[in-house]
Order: sequence, then structure tokens, then C-alpha cells
Amino acid sequence: MYYGKDDIRVEEVEEPQTRPGTVKIRPAFNGICGSDLHLYHDGPMAPAPSAEQPHPLSGETLPVVMGHEFSGVVEEVGEGVEGIAVGDSVVVEPLMVDGTCPACRAGKYNLCEQMGFIGISGRGGGLSEHIVVEERWVHPVGDLPLDQAALIEPLAVALHAVKHAGVEAGQTAVVGGAGPIGLLVAAVLKAKGATVIVSEMSTARREKAAETGVADVVVDPANEDLAEVVRERTGGAGADVAFDAAGVAVVVDQLLSVLGAGGRLEVVAIHVKPVELNITAQLTMQDRVLGASIGYANDHAEAIELARSGKVDLAPFITGRILVDDIVEQGFTRLIEHKEHEVKILVSMQ
Repeated sequence: MYYGKDDIRVEEVEEPQTRPGTVKIRPAFNGICGSDLHLYHDGPMAPAPSAEQPHPLSGETLPVVMGHEFSGVVEEVGEGVEGIAVGDSVVVEPLMVDGTCPACRAGKYNLCEQMGFIGISGRGGGLSEHIVVEERWVHPVGDLPLDQAALIEPLAVALHAVKHAGVEAGQTAVVGGAGPIGLLVAAVLKAKGATVIVSEMSTARREKAAETGVADVVVDPANEDLAEVVRERTGGAGADVAFDAAGVAVVVDQLLSVLGAGGRLEVVAIHVKPVELNITAQLTMQDRVLGASIGYANDHAEAIELARSGKVDLAPFITGRILVDDIVEQGFTRLIEHKEHEVKILVSMQ
């Protein structure tokens, strides 16, 4: 249960009951992501409720059950549910949407005006013995191992970004930042047939990009000229597309400098500070496009197929497995103090 800054407790709560149109799941593995770290170390922030202000869709205040990147096994199926059976291995698309705002009506439910997340905003979470979820959010994963399945949620984020950028096979893409999302963006790009150049300051993360095969070229921008490397790899044309997975201004400038004429910069990172751009020089005079993407909408099925087909191998990105009682010391603390050496730490509920 998440109570607030530096306050997580393991408690007994009432077991959720299956209702018509819902599925009861026994969670297997949870991934710890940046949102979880921010909530634990910095305190409640949207879309999490506070102790006084409930989330508009869940109606819940703190404390809430944590865990939004998770896999599990179906234990009960509610009346009217089709295509999901007891014993199925599944993942959950952990969203709450109102279904009525303009974005939802347009099918862009990842942009819902009242967006919430299961495991952050209420309605249970993956860090529990059981959770009951509406059928629409439950996705069978077949024979995909449950530990790898816990990475489908961040893989869907990466897939959505690549699709949003309109990447095509044969193009050259540069990824700035080789954290969890940057590595998965690179993996999806490779699966789509792009040539991938990864730029990353951390030695450990560069090694992970190289050893997993998600990058054709790995660059240390502190000691190498990224723009020159890209020019050499593209015959002077520059990159077709670049992805900001770092969230810092200097990386945005670097990525814009490597784009060719008509290239596109896709921002998938969250920037906590404003970024200053010279619109005319960096975009207009080169006929470039600046885009950004968030979350996912109707992307989970394709993400699951990428993993099941072997086009994306999720196993190498799992760098730790821990038990729920160790989530603070071996999870949150480790990801902050040793983040260069970790990609995804999984919390086992078994």
C-alpha cells in the first residue's frame, strides 16, 4: 500500500470480488518504473490521488495498492467475459479512462482528460495477491514467460512512440538515452527494420545496448562526435528520425543536430524543465518535424506479438528479481543508487 513519500506498507486488505465483465488475476511479476520511484521518493503527484483529494475516476484517496507493470494468471472470469479463461497468462493495460472526453471519443484514450492508472490512482494494483480488472484491459500473452510479460507495458510505450513517429524499414534512427525506455525503443526500431544508433553517457548502459543487439552503433557522446558518426553512417544525409529518451535539453540539441533534411525528432522522455529551441534554425529551415508521444492506445496486442515472435527479446532487460518485502531496499533504493547498472527490476508476488 502506498501512503505517500517514503511510506509503503505491506497490509492485509479485503480481497476484491469478480463482477460481471471483469477478470480476477493473481499477479506474478511487477516491474518497477520511474513513476513508482517518483511517487516513493518525491511524494504524491498526478495521476496519484492524495490523502485528501480522491482521483476523479477511482474515487479513492491514499493509501492505494501499487503496481502497474505486471503479469499474472487468471483465477476467475466474470459473467459476460469472452476470450479469456481461467489459467490464462495475461498482462493488464493499467488505464482508467472516462470514455466520454474528446480524446476518448477519438480513440486516443491515452490522452483522456481524467486519465488514471491502476496501481497508481486506485482500483487495486499488481503488488497484491489478487486484482480484479475490467475485461477490456486484460490481454492474454500465450506462452510468453510471465517474467518477460511484465515488460509488455513499457514495451507498449516504446512501440507507441515508434509508430507515432512513422518509422519505416530501412531508415536510420538515433536514440538518445539508453535507460529502460530508450533500450526498448531501440529494440522496436530494430524489429521494424531500422538501422539504430544509440547515444548514451553511461558505460554500463552502452554495454547493455551493444550486448542485447538493439543497436547497430553505440556512441559515447562525451568522447565521440555523435553528428560525425551519423554522417559517416548515412553518407552525409543525416538521420531520418531521432528519439529523445533522456529528458534533458542537451540531448534534444544533439539529436536535432544529427537529423537530415525533413527529419523528425520524437520526444518520448518526460522533461521536468523547459527546453529552449531556435525554431527557425533547428526546425523550419530544414523542414523538420518535432513530435512527442505518451503512453499507448491499442498497442498491447502488437507489443505482445513482437515479444512472442522473438522479434523483441525481453529477457536481457530483466536485471533483477526480488520479493515484495524487499521492494524498498532492493528495489527503489537500488534503482536510484545503481541506476546505470539496472534496466528492469521485477518484484515477484509468488
